Amino acid sequence: MPYYERKQEPMGVEALPRTIWWELDEQSGQAAVCLIDQTRLPLLKQVIRCTKVDQVCDAITTLAVRGAPALGVSAGLALALWALNESAEPDVESFLAALDRVTDKVANARPTAVNLSWGARRANRHAHEMAASGAGVGALKMGLVDLAKQMIDEDEAINRRIGENGVSVLSENSQVLTHCNAGSLATAYYGTALGVIYSGFAAGRVSHVWVDETRPVNQGGRLTAWELIQAGVPSTLICDNMSASLMRAGQVDAVVVGADRICANGDTANKIGTYGVAVLAHEHHVPFYIAAPLSTIDPTLASGDQIVIEQRNPREVEGFDISATLDPSSPVEKRAVDWLTQEGPMDFTLKGGHKMRISRTDDGYQLDGWFKKTPTGVKVYNPAFDVTPARYIAGIITEAGVARRGADGVYHLEHAHDQGFDPTKA
Repeated sequence: MPYYERKQEPMGVEALPRTIWWELDEQSGQAAVCLIDQTRLPLLKQVIRCTKVDQVCDAITTLAVRGAPALGVSAGLALALWALNESAEPDVESFLAALDRVTDKVANARPTAVNLSWGARRANRHAHEMAASGAGVGALKMGLVDLAKQMIDEDEAINRRIGENGVSVLSENSQVLTHCNAGSLATAYYGTALGVIYSGFAAGRVSHVWVDETRPVNQGGRLTAWELIQAGVPSTLICDNMSASLMRAGQVDAVVVGADRICANGDTANKIGTYGVAVLAHEHHVPFYIAAPLSTIDPTLASGDQIVIEQRNPREVEGFDISATLDPSSPVEKRAVDWLTQEGPMDFTLKGGHKMRISRTDDGYQLDGWFKKTPTGVKVYNPAFDVTPARYIAGIITEAGVARRGADGVYHLEHAHDQGFDPTKA
Protein backbone atom coordinates (compact mmCIF):
# COMPACT_ATOMS: atom_id res chain seq x y z
CA MET A 1 0.00 0.00 0.00
CA PRO A 2 1.50 3.41 -0.97
CA TYR A 3 2.48 5.59 1.99
CA TYR A 4 -0.07 8.26 1.08
CA GLU A 5 -2.90 5.76 1.60
CA ARG A 6 -1.81 4.46 5.00
CA LYS A 7 -4.67 4.16 7.43
CA GLN A 8 -4.89 5.04 11.14
CA GLU A 9 -1.66 7.03 11.21
CA PRO A 10 -0.82 8.83 14.45
CA MET A 11 -1.74 12.48 14.66
CA GLY A 12 1.26 14.76 14.41
CA VAL A 13 3.59 16.13 11.78
CA GLU A 14 4.64 12.56 10.94
CA ALA A 15 1.15 12.02 9.51
CA LEU A 16 1.79 14.54 6.73
CA PRO A 17 2.69 13.14 3.30
CA ARG A 18 5.92 13.88 1.50
CA THR A 19 5.28 16.51 -1.17
CA ILE A 20 7.69 15.40 -3.90
CA TRP A 21 10.12 12.51 -4.32
CA TRP A 22 12.27 10.56 -6.78
CA GLU A 23 11.57 7.03 -7.98
CA LEU A 24 13.72 4.78 -10.14
CA ASP A 25 12.72 1.51 -11.80
CA GLU A 26 15.89 -0.52 -11.38
CA GLN A 27 14.95 -2.92 -14.19
CA SER A 28 14.15 -0.40 -16.90
CA GLY A 29 16.31 2.43 -15.61
CA GLN A 30 13.29 4.76 -16.05
CA ALA A 31 13.03 7.51 -13.46
CA ALA A 32 10.00 9.45 -12.25
CA VAL A 33 9.38 12.58 -10.23
CA CYS A 34 6.33 11.89 -8.06
CA LEU A 35 4.33 14.60 -6.35
CA ILE A 36 1.12 15.08 -4.45
CA ASP A 37 -1.42 16.81 -6.72
CA GLN A 38 -2.26 19.84 -4.59
CA THR A 39 -5.01 20.98 -6.94
CA ARG A 40 -7.11 18.02 -5.74
CA LEU A 41 -6.48 18.27 -2.03
CA PRO A 42 -7.97 17.95 0.51
CA LEU A 43 -10.74 15.61 -0.67
CA LEU A 44 -8.62 13.60 -3.10
CA LYS A 45 -5.05 12.47 -2.37
CA GLN A 46 -3.62 11.69 -5.76
CA VAL A 47 -0.06 11.37 -6.96
CA ILE A 48 1.21 12.69 -10.30
CA ARG A 49 4.04 10.62 -11.76
CA CYS A 50 6.18 12.65 -14.17
CA THR A 51 8.63 10.93 -16.51
CA LYS A 52 9.46 13.99 -18.66
CA VAL A 53 10.64 17.48 -17.79
CA ASP A 54 7.64 19.05 -19.57
CA GLN A 55 5.32 17.17 -17.20
CA VAL A 56 7.13 18.66 -14.20
CA CYS A 57 6.83 22.13 -15.76
CA ASP A 58 3.09 21.54 -16.27
CA ALA A 59 2.74 20.54 -12.61
CA ILE A 60 4.51 23.78 -11.64
CA THR A 61 2.39 26.06 -13.84
CA THR A 62 -0.91 24.42 -12.84
CA LEU A 63 -0.04 24.61 -9.10
CA ALA A 64 -0.07 20.84 -8.68
CA VAL A 65 3.22 21.55 -6.90
CA ARG A 66 3.68 25.00 -5.36
CA GLY A 67 5.41 26.82 -2.54
CA ALA A 68 8.84 28.41 -2.93
CA PRO A 69 11.00 25.67 -1.33
CA ALA A 70 9.07 22.89 -3.09
CA LEU A 71 9.60 24.68 -6.40
CA GLY A 72 13.35 24.82 -5.77
CA VAL A 73 13.44 21.07 -5.17
CA SER A 74 11.17 20.50 -8.19
CA ALA A 75 13.64 22.33 -10.40
CA GLY A 76 16.53 20.12 -9.32
CA LEU A 77 14.45 16.99 -9.81
CA ALA A 78 13.23 18.18 -13.22
CA LEU A 79 16.78 18.55 -14.56
CA ALA A 80 17.77 15.16 -13.13
CA LEU A 81 14.69 13.62 -14.76
CA TRP A 82 15.57 15.11 -18.14
CA ALA A 83 19.16 13.91 -17.84
CA LEU A 84 18.22 10.32 -17.06
CA ASN A 85 15.10 9.84 -19.20
CA GLU A 86 15.36 12.20 -22.14
CA SER A 87 18.92 13.28 -22.80
CA ALA A 88 20.57 11.49 -25.73
CA GLU A 89 23.50 13.86 -26.28
CA PRO A 90 26.66 11.87 -27.08
CA ASP A 91 29.29 14.18 -25.61
CA VAL A 92 29.77 16.59 -22.73
CA GLU A 93 29.64 19.76 -24.82
CA SER A 94 26.29 18.96 -26.43
CA PHE A 95 24.91 17.66 -23.13
CA LEU A 96 25.73 20.92 -21.34
CA ALA A 97 24.28 22.99 -24.20
CA ALA A 98 21.01 21.04 -24.01
CA LEU A 99 21.04 21.25 -20.21
CA ASP A 100 21.31 25.03 -20.44
CA ARG A 101 18.18 25.16 -22.62
CA VAL A 102 16.23 22.90 -20.26
CA THR A 103 17.42 24.94 -17.29
CA ASP A 104 15.96 28.12 -18.81
CA LYS A 105 12.65 26.36 -19.49
CA VAL A 106 12.33 25.13 -15.90
CA ALA A 107 13.56 28.37 -14.32
CA ASN A 108 10.96 30.41 -16.22
CA ALA A 109 7.95 28.15 -15.59
CA ARG A 110 6.81 30.68 -12.97
CA PRO A 111 8.37 34.15 -12.60
CA THR A 112 7.96 35.34 -9.00
CA ALA A 113 9.24 32.54 -6.73
CA VAL A 114 13.03 32.90 -6.78
CA ASN A 115 13.58 29.36 -5.45
CA LEU A 116 12.52 27.88 -8.79
CA SER A 117 15.31 29.59 -10.72
CA TRP A 118 17.67 29.09 -7.76
CA GLY A 119 17.14 25.31 -7.85
CA ALA A 120 17.51 25.11 -11.63
CA ARG A 121 20.66 27.25 -11.67
CA ARG A 122 22.17 25.31 -8.79
CA ALA A 123 21.75 22.01 -10.62
CA ASN A 124 23.05 23.52 -13.85
CA ARG A 125 26.11 24.96 -12.13
CA HIS A 126 26.81 21.62 -10.46
CA ALA A 127 26.88 19.87 -13.85
CA HIS A 128 29.17 22.50 -15.37
CA GLU A 129 31.55 22.25 -12.41
CA MET A 130 31.65 18.46 -12.72
CA ALA A 131 32.36 18.76 -16.44
CA ALA A 132 35.19 21.21 -15.76
CA SER A 133 36.71 18.56 -13.48
CA GLY A 134 36.69 16.01 -16.30
CA ALA A 135 33.41 14.13 -15.69
CA GLY A 136 31.83 12.33 -18.65
CA VAL A 137 28.18 12.39 -19.71
CA GLY A 138 27.23 9.37 -17.59
CA ALA A 139 28.79 10.89 -14.48
CA LEU A 140 27.05 14.23 -15.15
CA LYS A 141 23.67 12.52 -15.30
CA MET A 142 24.19 10.67 -12.02
CA GLY A 143 25.61 13.84 -10.48
CA LEU A 144 22.36 15.65 -11.24
CA VAL A 145 20.34 12.79 -9.73
CA ASP A 146 22.47 12.74 -6.58
CA LEU A 147 22.19 16.51 -6.18
CA ALA A 148 18.41 16.46 -6.63
CA LYS A 149 17.99 13.84 -3.92
CA GLN A 150 20.37 15.81 -1.72
CA MET A 151 18.21 18.92 -2.20
CA ILE A 152 15.20 17.01 -0.84
CA ASP A 153 17.09 16.08 2.34
CA GLU A 154 18.56 19.56 2.70
CA ASP A 155 15.16 21.19 2.39
CA GLU A 156 13.68 19.19 5.25
CA ALA A 157 16.70 19.90 7.47
CA ILE A 158 16.52 23.62 6.66
CA ASN A 159 12.79 23.77 7.38
CA ARG A 160 13.23 22.09 10.74
CA ARG A 161 15.91 24.64 11.68
CA ILE A 162 13.59 27.47 10.59
CA GLY A 163 10.94 25.98 12.86
CA GLU A 164 13.31 25.76 15.80
CA ASN A 165 14.56 29.32 15.29
CA GLY A 166 11.02 30.62 15.03
CA VAL A 167 10.01 29.35 18.48
CA SER A 168 12.00 32.20 20.06
CA VAL A 169 9.76 34.91 18.56
CA LEU A 170 6.55 33.45 20.01
CA SER A 171 5.15 34.02 23.47
CA GLU A 172 3.71 31.15 25.47
CA ASN A 173 0.26 29.97 24.27
CA SER A 174 0.21 32.35 21.31
CA GLN A 175 -2.67 32.55 18.88
CA VAL A 176 -1.01 32.75 15.48
CA LEU A 177 -2.52 33.85 12.18
CA THR A 178 -1.12 32.59 8.87
CA HIS A 179 -1.93 33.31 5.23
CA CYS A 180 -1.78 30.94 2.24
CA ASN A 181 0.14 27.67 2.70
CA ALA A 182 3.77 27.73 3.79
CA GLY A 183 3.52 24.28 5.30
CA SER A 184 4.89 20.87 4.52
CA LEU A 185 3.06 20.90 1.18
CA ALA A 186 4.98 24.02 0.16
CA THR A 187 8.31 22.31 0.82
CA ALA A 188 9.81 18.86 0.39
CA TYR A 189 8.68 18.27 3.98
CA TYR A 190 7.83 20.06 7.26
CA GLY A 191 7.24 23.65 6.14
CA THR A 192 8.49 27.18 6.78
CA ALA A 193 5.74 29.29 8.39
CA LEU A 194 3.90 26.15 9.47
CA GLY A 195 7.26 24.71 10.49
CA VAL A 196 7.47 27.54 13.01
CA ILE A 197 3.94 26.74 14.12
CA TYR A 198 4.64 23.00 14.41
CA SER A 199 7.76 23.62 16.47
CA GLY A 200 5.98 26.28 18.50
CA PHE A 201 3.06 23.98 19.22
CA ALA A 202 5.41 21.22 20.40
CA ALA A 203 7.16 23.75 22.67
CA GLY A 204 3.92 25.10 24.15
CA ARG A 205 4.29 28.46 22.41
CA VAL A 206 1.31 28.01 20.04
CA SER A 207 -2.17 27.28 21.37
CA HIS A 208 -4.27 28.02 18.29
CA VAL A 209 -3.92 28.99 14.63
CA TRP A 210 -6.16 31.27 12.59
CA VAL A 211 -6.10 30.16 8.93
CA ASP A 212 -6.88 32.72 6.22
CA GLU A 213 -8.77 31.02 3.36
CA THR A 214 -6.52 32.85 0.82
CA ARG A 215 -8.71 33.65 -2.14
CA PRO A 216 -8.92 32.99 -5.03
CA VAL A 217 -7.23 29.54 -5.02
CA ASN A 218 -7.95 28.91 -1.31
CA GLN A 219 -4.56 27.46 -0.40
CA GLY A 220 -5.32 28.30 3.21
CA GLY A 221 -8.78 26.76 3.27
CA ARG A 222 -7.79 23.68 1.26
CA LEU A 223 -4.17 23.02 2.22
CA THR A 224 -3.19 24.76 5.47
CA ALA A 225 -6.41 23.80 7.22
CA TRP A 226 -5.92 20.19 6.09
CA GLU A 227 -2.30 20.11 7.23
CA LEU A 228 -3.07 21.45 10.69
CA ILE A 229 -5.84 18.90 11.16
CA GLN A 230 -3.48 16.09 10.14
CA ALA A 231 -0.83 17.41 12.54
CA GLY A 232 -3.28 17.80 15.42
CA VAL A 233 -2.75 21.55 15.84
CA PRO A 234 -5.89 23.43 17.00
CA SER A 235 -6.99 25.78 14.23
CA THR A 236 -9.93 27.73 12.83
CA LEU A 237 -10.54 28.71 9.20
CA ILE A 238 -11.54 32.33 8.57
CA CYS A 239 -12.38 34.40 5.52
CA ASP A 240 -9.63 36.75 4.39
CA ASN A 241 -11.57 39.82 5.51
CA MET A 242 -11.97 38.65 9.13
CA SER A 243 -8.42 39.14 10.41
CA ALA A 244 -8.85 42.82 11.28
CA SER A 245 -11.71 42.16 13.68
CA LEU A 246 -9.77 39.32 15.31
CA MET A 247 -6.75 41.55 15.83
CA ARG A 248 -8.87 44.32 17.26
CA ALA A 249 -10.40 41.81 19.70
CA GLY A 250 -6.92 40.81 20.87
CA GLN A 251 -7.20 37.27 19.51
CA VAL A 252 -4.03 37.35 17.38
CA ASP A 253 -0.65 37.41 19.11
CA ALA A 254 1.53 37.00 16.03
CA VAL A 255 1.38 36.56 12.26
CA VAL A 256 3.73 34.11 10.54
CA VAL A 257 3.73 33.71 6.75
CA GLY A 258 6.06 32.35 4.10
CA ALA A 259 7.74 34.11 1.18
CA ASP A 260 8.35 33.64 -2.52
CA ARG A 261 11.09 36.27 -2.90
CA ILE A 262 12.83 38.52 -0.37
CA CYS A 263 14.79 41.54 -1.58
CA ALA A 264 18.06 42.82 -0.13
CA ASN A 265 16.20 45.46 1.89
CA GLY A 266 13.67 42.94 3.25
CA ASP A 267 10.73 43.78 0.99
CA THR A 268 8.94 40.46 0.53
CA ALA A 269 6.70 38.98 -2.16
CA ASN A 270 4.18 36.44 -0.92
CA LYS A 271 0.70 35.28 -1.84
CA ILE A 272 -1.75 38.06 -2.69
CA GLY A 273 -3.35 39.40 0.48
CA THR A 274 -0.20 39.17 2.60
CA TYR A 275 0.45 42.91 2.34
CA GLY A 276 -3.02 43.68 3.69
CA VAL A 277 -2.48 41.35 6.65
CA ALA A 278 0.85 43.04 7.38
CA VAL A 279 -0.71 46.53 7.38
CA LEU A 280 -3.48 45.34 9.72
CA ALA A 281 -0.95 43.71 12.04
CA HIS A 282 1.06 46.93 12.17
CA GLU A 283 -2.05 48.97 13.00
CA HIS A 284 -2.97 46.58 15.83
CA HIS A 285 0.60 46.21 17.19
CA VAL A 286 0.76 42.52 16.29
CA PRO A 287 4.25 41.32 15.25
CA PHE A 288 4.39 40.13 11.63
CA TYR A 289 7.07 37.56 10.72
CA ILE A 290 8.34 36.02 7.50
CA ALA A 291 9.64 32.43 7.63
CA ALA A 292 11.78 31.37 4.66
CA PRO A 293 15.09 29.74 3.78
CA LEU A 294 18.08 31.86 2.79
CA SER A 295 17.58 30.60 -0.78
CA THR A 296 14.41 32.73 -0.97
CA ILE A 297 16.47 35.90 -0.50
CA ASP A 298 17.32 37.58 -3.81
CA PRO A 299 20.17 39.99 -3.02
CA THR A 300 20.24 41.14 -6.65
CA LEU A 301 17.02 43.08 -6.09
CA ALA A 302 17.40 46.21 -4.00
CA SER A 303 13.68 46.58 -3.26
CA GLY A 304 10.26 45.10 -3.90
CA ASP A 305 9.65 47.56 -6.75
CA GLN A 306 11.83 45.28 -8.91
CA ILE A 307 9.87 42.07 -8.30
CA VAL A 308 7.93 40.74 -11.28
CA ILE A 309 4.42 39.83 -10.14
CA GLU A 310 2.86 36.81 -11.85
CA GLN A 311 -0.62 37.27 -13.32
CA ARG A 312 -2.79 34.16 -13.04
CA ASN A 313 -5.66 32.80 -15.11
CA PRO A 314 -8.87 34.89 -14.72
CA ARG A 315 -10.88 31.68 -14.26
CA GLU A 316 -9.41 31.39 -10.74
CA VAL A 317 -11.54 34.43 -9.84
CA GLU A 318 -14.45 33.78 -12.18
CA GLY A 319 -15.33 30.42 -10.66
CA PHE A 320 -14.12 27.50 -8.61
CA ASP A 321 -12.85 23.96 -9.18
CA ILE A 322 -14.08 20.77 -7.57
CA SER A 323 -12.62 17.27 -7.44
CA ALA A 324 -14.44 14.35 -5.88
CA THR A 325 -14.69 10.59 -5.94
CA LEU A 326 -17.80 9.40 -7.73
CA ASP A 327 -19.39 6.51 -5.85
CA PRO A 328 -22.31 4.88 -7.74
CA SER A 329 -24.83 3.72 -5.17
CA SER A 330 -26.66 1.19 -7.37
CA PRO A 331 -25.96 -1.20 -10.27
CA VAL A 332 -27.90 1.10 -12.58
CA GLU A 333 -25.71 4.09 -11.66
CA LYS A 334 -22.56 2.00 -12.10
CA ARG A 335 -23.62 0.83 -15.55
CA ALA A 336 -24.37 4.42 -16.54
CA VAL A 337 -20.96 5.67 -15.41
CA ASP A 338 -19.23 2.70 -17.07
CA TRP A 339 -20.99 3.49 -20.33
CA LEU A 340 -20.09 7.18 -20.16
CA THR A 341 -16.39 6.44 -19.57
CA GLN A 342 -15.93 3.33 -21.70
CA GLU A 343 -13.85 5.22 -24.27
CA GLY A 344 -12.05 7.48 -21.81
CA PRO A 345 -12.97 10.57 -19.79
CA MET A 346 -16.34 12.10 -20.59
CA ASP A 347 -16.40 15.91 -20.79
CA PHE A 348 -19.53 18.00 -20.39
CA THR A 349 -20.04 21.70 -21.16
CA LEU A 350 -23.02 23.11 -19.31
CA LYS A 351 -24.93 26.33 -19.85
CA GLY A 352 -23.32 29.30 -18.20
CA GLY A 353 -19.80 28.15 -19.02
CA HIS A 354 -19.57 25.43 -16.38
CA LYS A 355 -17.44 22.40 -17.23
CA MET A 356 -17.47 18.87 -15.87
CA ARG A 357 -15.50 15.67 -16.48
CA ILE A 358 -16.15 12.09 -15.36
CA SER A 359 -13.23 9.68 -15.60
CA ARG A 360 -12.10 6.29 -14.39
CA THR A 361 -9.29 5.92 -11.86
CA ASP A 362 -7.50 2.95 -10.34
CA ASP A 363 -9.93 3.13 -7.41
CA GLY A 364 -13.16 3.77 -9.30
CA TYR A 365 -14.49 7.00 -10.79
CA GLN A 366 -13.67 10.67 -10.42
CA LEU A 367 -15.66 13.87 -10.96
CA ASP A 368 -13.84 17.10 -11.81
CA GLY A 369 -15.55 20.37 -12.52
CA TRP A 370 -15.22 24.12 -12.87
CA PHE A 371 -18.25 26.22 -12.04
CA LYS A 372 -18.57 29.85 -13.06
CA LYS A 373 -20.04 32.28 -10.54
CA THR A 374 -19.43 35.66 -12.18
CA PRO A 375 -21.14 37.48 -15.07
CA THR A 376 -20.07 36.59 -18.59
CA GLY A 377 -17.65 39.19 -19.91
CA VAL A 378 -16.54 40.53 -16.53
CA LYS A 379 -12.98 41.91 -16.47
CA VAL A 380 -10.65 40.21 -13.98
CA TYR A 381 -7.42 41.34 -12.34
CA ASN A 382 -5.67 38.37 -10.74
CA PRO A 383 -2.10 38.94 -9.49
CA ALA A 384 -0.76 35.90 -7.67
CA PHE A 385 1.42 37.89 -5.25
CA ASP A 386 1.86 41.25 -3.56
CA VAL A 387 4.86 42.86 -1.88
CA THR A 388 5.05 43.65 1.82
CA PRO A 389 7.45 46.54 2.58
CA ALA A 390 10.24 45.74 5.05
CA ARG A 391 8.98 48.30 7.57
CA TYR A 392 6.02 46.04 8.39
CA ILE A 393 8.13 42.93 9.00
CA ALA A 394 9.22 42.35 12.61
CA GLY A 395 11.69 39.61 11.67
CA ILE A 396 12.69 37.20 8.92
CA ILE A 397 13.08 33.69 10.32
CA THR A 398 15.68 31.65 8.43
CA GLU A 399 17.64 28.45 9.04
CA ALA A 400 20.58 30.59 10.20
CA GLY A 401 18.66 32.74 12.68
CA VAL A 402 16.16 35.60 12.82
CA ALA A 403 17.09 38.70 10.84
CA ARG A 404 15.95 42.07 12.17
CA ARG A 405 15.66 45.53 10.65
CA GLY A 406 18.64 47.82 10.97
CA ALA A 407 18.61 51.24 12.56
CA ASP A 408 17.53 52.64 9.19
CA GLY A 409 14.34 50.56 9.27
CA VAL A 410 15.28 48.07 6.54
CA TYR A 411 17.09 44.75 6.32
CA HIS A 412 20.58 44.35 4.94
CA LEU A 413 20.61 41.05 3.10
CA GLU A 414 22.97 41.93 0.26
CA HIS A 415 25.35 39.13 1.26
CA ALA A 416 22.72 36.51 2.07
CA HIS A 417 24.33 33.88 -0.15
CA ASP A 418 27.89 34.44 1.05
CA GLN A 419 29.47 31.64 3.02
CA GLY A 420 29.15 32.25 6.74
CA PHE A 421 26.43 34.91 6.35
CA ASP A 422 24.74 35.59 9.67
CA PRO A 423 21.25 37.14 9.27
CA THR A 424 21.14 38.08 12.96
CA LYS A 425 24.03 40.52 12.34
CA ALA A 426 23.01 41.71 8.87
